[in-house]
Amino acid sequence: MGGLFVGFFTPTEAAAVGAAGTLIIALAGRNLSWKGFLQSLYETTRVTCMILVIVAGATVFGHFLAVTRIPFDIGGWVSTLPLSSPMIIGLIIFIYLIMGCLMDSLAMIMLTIPIFYPVVTSLGYDPIWFGVIIVLVTEMGVITPPVGINVYVVAGVARDVPLHIIFKGALHLLIAQLVTALLLIFFPQIALFLPGLMG
Repeated sequence: MGGLFVGFFTPTEAAAVGAAGTLIIALAGRNLSWKGFLQSLYETTRVTCMILVIVAGATVFGHFLAVTRIPFDIGGWVSTLPLSSPMIIGLIIFIYLIMGCLMDSLAMIMLTIPIFYPVVTSLGYDPIWFGVIIVLVTEMGVITPPVGINVYVVAGVARDVPLHIIFKGALHLLIAQLVTALLLIFFPQIALFLPGLMG
């Protein structure tokens, strides 16, 4: 996080550095055997393949929604509502929550950002703040049924735990994220504090 914050490397490079650091620490502490290393590679490959299959299906569904123009119609409808700025932002978040139940976060972002970004900036909100909000609400989407990619990943790792139990456990995280989103709506300076230090 420190190297990412000061601009030494990109997020992808930061992930690689973190993985390499974990491997070095495990080797230095003699906590990783050759068998354990191969097992970790196997589990990583299995989980990655499972995620890619889910993302592929969600992306196809996202293209279907794009063809039907449902997200575009929703965005146009929101922009014409005679509501206050916080209420419009709350409505946008609600739309993201509903869409998150049906499609992957990447497809959701690709479809909706061109629609909602002009609406949000016209209301006077900071684009960086809106980006933080989008990350937050899309993270809510990946733990809500029926798509809930992150929940299925956990289910793939913890095979002895029923899926409905995992969804029930994720509900607490969803509530916490909703509270966080409300705090960021009413106190946007929270989201802009660290980016402000970089400027």
